[in-house]
Amino acid sequence: MPVSTDPEPVLEARRVSKRFPGVLALDEVSCALRPGEVHALVGENGAGKSTLIKVLTGVYRPDGGELRYRGEPVTFATPLQAQRSGISTIYQEVNLVPMMSVARNLLLGREPRNRFGIIDVAEMNARAERLLAEYGVRTDVRRPLRSLGVGAQQMVALARAASVDARVIVMDEPTSSLEPREVETLFGVVAELRRRGLAVVYVSHRMEELYRICDRVTVLRDGRLVHTGPLAELDRLELISLMLGRDLAAAPARRSTRGRPAASGSGGDGAGHPAPRTAAREAGPRGHAAHGGRAPVVEARNLTRRHVLHGVSVAVRPGEVVGLGGLLGSGRSETAKAIAGAVPLDDGEVIVAGRPLRRRTTTAAVRAGVSLLPEDRKAEGIVPTLSVRENIALAALPRLSRAGIVSDERIDRIVETFMRRLRIKAASPHQRVSELSGGNQQKVLLARWLAVQPKVLLLDEPTRGIDVGAKAEVRALIDELAEEGLGVLLISSDLQELVDGSDRVVVLREGAVVGELRGDEVTEQAIMATIARSRGADAATAAGPGEGEQDV
Repeated sequence: MPVSTDPEPVLEARRVSKRFPGVLALDEVSCALRPGEVHALVGENGAGKSTLIKVLTGVYRPDGGELRYRGEPVTFATPLQAQRSGISTIYQEVNLVPMMSVARNLLLGREPRNRFGIIDVAEMNARAERLLAEYGVRTDVRRPLRSLGVGAQQMVALARAASVDARVIVMDEPTSSLEPREVETLFGVVAELRRRGLAVVYVSHRMEELYRICDRVTVLRDGRLVHTGPLAELDRLELISLMLGRDLAAAPARRSTRGRPAASGSGGDGAGHPAPRTAAREAGPRGHAAHGGRAPVVEARNLTRRHVLHGVSVAVRPGEVVGLGGLLGSGRSETAKAIAGAVPLDDGEVIVAGRPLRRRTTTAAVRAGVSLLPEDRKAEGIVPTLSVRENIALAALPRLSRAGIVSDERIDRIVETFMRRLRIKAASPHQRVSELSGGNQQKVLLARWLAVQPKVLLLDEPTRGIDVGAKAEVRALIDELAEEGLGVLLISSDLQELVDGSDRVVVLREGAVVGELRGDEVTEQAIMATIARSRGADAATAAGPGEGEQDV
C-alpha cells in the first residue's frame, strides 16, 4: 500500500503517560501518524487504546510526555479545540443527532446562511448531497438521521468528520455494525482519504480488515507500547502474539497434570497460575474421556445475533471445564450472555439438562440452572452499597422465602457456609462489599451464584483485576467445583489460565467458531494459530458492490 514519503508526522505522541486513581493507563507511549497512511491501533481489553485516542483528541490531557501536531508542541484543552485544529473522531456508536435531518447533521454548526443570518435550507441540502456523493452514498438528505440504517449513519458520521478540514481522522471500530456491502463502501472511503493525504487511525479487532487497508500498526498492551512499524512486516500469528504478550517460541508446552495434587490457595507456579487440572479429572487425555460419554448439562446450538454471533454452538458436560478462546471482540462474552439469556438472539436455542429454554430471559436461565459471573464485576455484578451478606443472598432470595417472607436464619446459614467455603475475608457478613479487595469481591459473586445451586457456571474473566494469591484461590475453586460435577464455561484472556484450566477449548473469531482443541491439542501455540488462521474467501469483507455506491 502506498505510504507518504513525507517523514514529518502530522500528529505525534511522545512518551505520553496518563494516570487515573490506582491505574497507570498509559506508560510513556509513543506513536506517530503520517499523512496519507492508515495506521492500525490494536490491543486487547485494557491495553490503553481508548485512553490514547482520548489523549490525541483532547478528551484527556496527558500527565506526562507531549503531543506534537504538524511539527509543533500542542495541548488540546477540549475535543472541540482538537476538531478545529483538524482532528476528527468517528466513534463505534454513532455520535450524531438522530432527530435532525441528514443534512443538518452533516453541517451542524457550519450551516450556510443567507444575508439575514437565517439558515439557507436549500443550499444546505445541496451541499449535503454533494458531500455524501463523494463517499458513494445516495439518500434523501431531508430525512431524519434515525430513519437510516446503522451503516448509513456511520457513513454520515464519516463524511462529517472528513468535511471539517480534517488532517487526522480516528475511526474506532467503524465496521462493527456494518453489512459486508457497507464495509466495502467504507474501505473505498478510507482509500480516498489516504489518496487525499489524510492520516487515518484505524481501531479494529478484525484481522482481515487490518491487513487489507492498514499501512502501519501500533500495538499496546497493559498501557505500554510493545510494537510500532509496517504491518506488512508482521504475519497474523506474530501480531496476535504481541497483543496477547505471549512469545510463540517461548510459550510453554502443555504441562502434564497426571498425579498432580489439587491446587490450593498457595499452590501453583508462584505467578498466580495454580497447578493444572487434577488427576481425578484426568480419566482420559485432558479429561475428555471422562466427559465424552455424558449428556451435556448445557448445550448452545447455532446462536445467531446480527453483527455479533454467527451460528455459535458449544456444549458443556457435568464436571467439564470448557474454555472459550479468542481475541477481544471475538464473541466470547456475547456467547456466555446469550446462554444466560442476557443477549437477545435472532436464531438458535439453548438446552439445559435436556430441556430447551423456551423463554430467553435471565430469570428463566437462572431457574433452569445457568449462572453467569460477568466480566465487569463492578458494573454488572456486585451491588457496592450492600453488605457481603446481602450480595451473596441476592439471587437466592426467592428460594429463601415462603409466602413472600424471607427467613433471616436461612440467609445467615447460607452466607456463613459460603464465606467459610470460599474463604471470603471480611470483617463480618455485614461489611460493605465495596470495602473488600477485588479477589474477595469476586468470591462474593461466586458465592451468590453457587447459592442458587446451578447446573452450569459461566465464568467471564473470573481472575481479571485481582491479585496473584486471589487468582490461585479462584482457579483452585473452579477445579474443585468441576470435580463435584458442576459444568463450567471458562472465558479468559490469559492463555496460560485457559490452557491449564480447560478440558477443551472452543476458539472464536469475529462471532464464529473457528476451531475446537482437545487433549494434547490444547496449547497456547495452537490457540494462537487457530485465532490467526485466515478465513480466505469467507471473509466478511469479500462481498460488496463493484462500484462502491449504496442507496440508503
